Amino acid sequence: MMDALVADAKCGVAIGISRVSKTFGEDTDKPFVALKEISVEIQAGEFVSVVGPSGCGKSTLMLMVAGLLNRSHGDIVIGGSSVIKPITDVGIAFQDHLLLDFRTALANVTLHADIRKLPRKKIEERANELFAQLRLTPAMEKYPRQLSGGMRQRVSLIRTLVHDPALLLMDEPFGALDALTRLQVRTDLEALWLRRRPTVLFITHSVEEAVGLSDRILVMSPSPGEVVEEIHIDLPRPRPIVLGDVKEFAAYVDRIHRQFERLGVLHGIDTRTGEGIQSATGTETES
Repeated sequence: MMDALVADAKCGVAIGISRVSKTFGEDTDKPFVALKEISVEIQAGEFVSVVGPSGCGKSTLMLMVAGLLNRSHGDIVIGGSSVIKPITDVGIAFQDHLLLDFRTALANVTLHADIRKLPRKKIEERANELFAQLRLTPAMEKYPRQLSGGMRQRVSLIRTLVHDPALLLMDEPFGALDALTRLQVRTDLEALWLRRRPTVLFITHSVEEAVGLSDRILVMSPSPGEVVEEIHIDLPRPRPIVLGDVKEFAAYVDRIHRQFERLGVLHGIDTRTGEGIQSATGTETES
């Protein structure tokens, strides 16, 4: 799959998602439409984030791209081939670090070599490089219980990157971190991405995080999810760790928040009564 992705980079498209939808329980009397038709192309080396309310189908989309969940309709093409089974040359990161308690940080990272029979020496050399880049060399021989939450998440990030995948699929990987640690790990991820430019599909609830990391953001509606806006982020890289004072950054964040307000995802409060203000969808919300 790596060769296919590299070859496909020459023609400019790493992932093609064409009219993809997902309905759970299609054969039951109560089918649930999780995703309406979605069509999008993600260029090779592009960092694309998907933001939207809980339950809008963001993670469902990522799992279908990974080949871990069957789609109901449409097609997903990676490297010129339709995804019909789990893809192998991919790095996947979830909100939980999923480190094994009985293995050291380094042993968790080199698990790829053990399971997939990859060249052990090459994997260890790459692991040493990544631990050094993330200032974690002293933690290599420690166990997960001996590491902070942020350190565990960075070890998980190293494990995701150690075999140099051409494609990264990341589902709320920083969701369990505190705000300050989340800022630092976001900056670390951008630095690592800039060195090799894999294609990234990044799922997040954080609008600020999406703007801080992405080349492009897909904004999704409430369930059943569909892409209601695509926003190209024109900000120089590397981006500063604190983005709040950057006027353009604030404008992008405000644009997405206003879209969610129009969709009825965000609601104001009437300061005179303390009650919910009527949303853009015409429904009144609870305070």
